[in-house]
Amino acid sequence: MIARRLRGFFADRRGATLVEFALISPVLCMLLLGFIDLGYRSYVSSVVQGALQEAARNATVGTKTGAQIDALVISRLKSFSKYSTPVINKTSYSDYSGVQMPEKITSDTAPVGVYNSTDCYEDANNNGKYDLDRGKTGLGGADDVVYYEIVLTFPRIVPLGKILGFSNTQTIRAATVMQNQPFAARSVPPVLCK
Repeated sequence: MIARRLRGFFADRRGATLVEFALISPVLCMLLLGFIDLGYRSYVSSVVQGALQEAARNATVGTKTGAQIDALVISRLKSFSKYSTPVINKTSYSDYSGVQMPEKITSDTAPVGVYNSTDCYEDANNNGKYDLDRGKTGLGGADDVVYYEIVLTFPRIVPLGKILGFSNTQTIRAATVMQNQPFAARSVPPVLCK
């Protein structure tokens, strides 16, 4: 009698779909959460790109100050997500070839090709010391090239980070390079020697 019941139990297929769904549902839920997280990140990226393009347009035309442009970008990103943390970096250069490049060495002594204290250099940012990035902080002046970057850190909308061991926040970087209008005189950087 026990053997017949066991054979009947193993032959019964009524609950098979429920067991199969129980095995597949965690994978499907993780995929769904992953797609939601990826979609939200794409949406945030497009919002940051839009804010960056608007800031670049306002900066290059010169109708607003740097503080006004920053306030506009921050208000746009904060209205999108009040828990986000936007950081804005503006660096100006005299030309496109100087973006994120070291200051130019004008007279090089041994070791050649590397700055040392006996070298003369063009102090492009007027801070009195040799820098590996020749840019000046801010929007610069007329005809300057500006590297404008927005870094936005925001919380994930699904608990994917906790489940998979990732961070609970995501960071998106967007940057552009633009040139200011040439409606004023440009300054020439001094050459310094120690």
